[in-house]
This record gives sequence, C-alpha cells and structure tokens, in this order.
Amino acid sequence: MTKLIVLPENDAATTLLATTDPAEIARALAGVGVRFEQWVAAAPLGAGASQDAMLAAYRADVDRLAAEGGYGTVDVVGLRGDPADPAWPAQAAEARGKFLAEHTHADDEVRFFVDGRGAFYLRLAGRVHIVCCEAGDLLGVPAGTRHWFDMGTNPAFVAIRFFREPEGWVGRFTGDDIATRFPAFDDLIAPVAG
Repeated sequence: MTKLIVLPENDAATTLLATTDPAEIARALAGVGVRFEQWVAAAPLGAGASQDAMLAAYRADVDRLAAEGGYGTVDVVGLRGDPADPAWPAQAAEARGKFLAEHTHADDEVRFFVDGRGAFYLRLAGRVHIVCCEAGDLLGVPAGTRHWFDMGTNPAFVAIRFFREPEGWVGRFTGDDIATRFPAFDDLIAPVAG
C-alpha cells in the first residue's frame, strides 16, 4: 500500500504525519517540492512484459513527464530474484546496500513503479518523509535532495527512470549515518507473498 510517513529528522519515534490517501500524499510532498502521481496503464501488462511494452503502456504519461522535465533519457530497471537460490540473499544485500546511505544527485531522481515496491526516505526541512511506493506510483525528487532508498531484504520491483544527465544514476554520498536511525522498509510494509 502506498504510504507517506513524516518524522522529525532527529526523532524517528515521533510521527508527524502518516497517510495512505494519495491526494494527501501528493499535497504533503508538493509542499516540499516533491512530485507524486499515480498512473494507470493504457494496456494490460502480463508477467515478463518487455521494456518496450512497459513504456508503451504508460506512453502518454512518460512523454508528458519527459517533456515537462526535460528528461532526455528514459529507461526501465528492475530487480527480482529467487529466494530459493542460495546466491540470492547475498546479491539482494549487495544491491540494497548501494542505496541505503544518504546521498544526493546533480539530476532529479524520478521513478515510476511499474511493479513491486520500495521506500524513498527524503530529508527535507528538518523532517524525513518516508514514501512507500508500489506499482502505479511516480515519485519525482528534485536534484540536490538528501535521501536514501530501501528496497527491502527481498527486492522485487520494476521502475521506469527519467534522467536529464546522460550518465544516469550518480550518487554523491553525504557520509551522514541518518539512515541507520530510521525504520527499514521491511519494518514499514508487510512482505509480498510468493
């Protein structure tokens, strides 16, 4: 379930806002300069849909957002493993670890979840805004925003990414350990079955 939780950046035990209402999430995030939208596919996507099929299913929204934001590169990225594979836990931990430390980007971080879910932790105006995203959610985080991303211990997601910069995802880590003081994604959302 899509959810927004807002906590003081120095007190992870005090909840200032918790909501699952998409309109309230959009309003609260817009108030700190973050874009939140929910999109509906123009055509059904079956299991194992190609990147081209995913982009085609959301073509109107993808084209609109790319034009509005000046995003010249749009691609699809995903991560899903087989928990029965003995190598998967180590692979998942390595992938997850790449994004768990607070960082910034010179480019916006714009992600649309085609499938699966994950949580963005945005550090803005003395607060941490935890945005638990799932299929159908778009989040647009402005360049320079301090944040981190948690995909959980068993990552499973597919996302459309938007970039202005041709080199794509380049993180500048802040060195602050703030991410260790806030609840992990697995503690916020029940795991997906199967």
